Amino acid sequence: MKKIMIIAAMLVSAGVFAQKTEAEPRFEKEGNLIKATYYHDNGTIAQTGFFKAGKLHGEWQSYDIEGKKVATGKYDKGQKTGKWFFWSGEQLNEVTFEDSRIVNVVAWSEAKPLVLNK
Repeated sequence: MKKIMIIAAMLVSAGVFAQKTEAEPRFEKEGNLIKATYYHDNGTIAQTGFFKAGKLHGEWQSYDIEGKKVATGKYDKGQKTGKWFFWSGEQLNEVTFEDSRIVNVVAWSEAKPLVLNK
């Protein structure tokens, strides 16, 4: 009985350790950029994007725990810039940034734009 308990504890420990390593972020060098991939605890991708000189740079995408895209946008030297898109259920929000500041928000619902802030 004691041996069975020890083996069971070892198997549970190995499973927990394997899940933790899957959730660790991954960084890969691509030219002068570092590609970052972050994971949810269940192993699905949470975010992907790039760093340049230690700052967020280029296209970034975020996903929910089921793998559905929930946000996409661009950074320029650590600043949010241009149009970002955020999905929430059936609604799509288009947010325009300048120097990481929101300058415009448009909510798209059933293919009809609804201006929220201009």
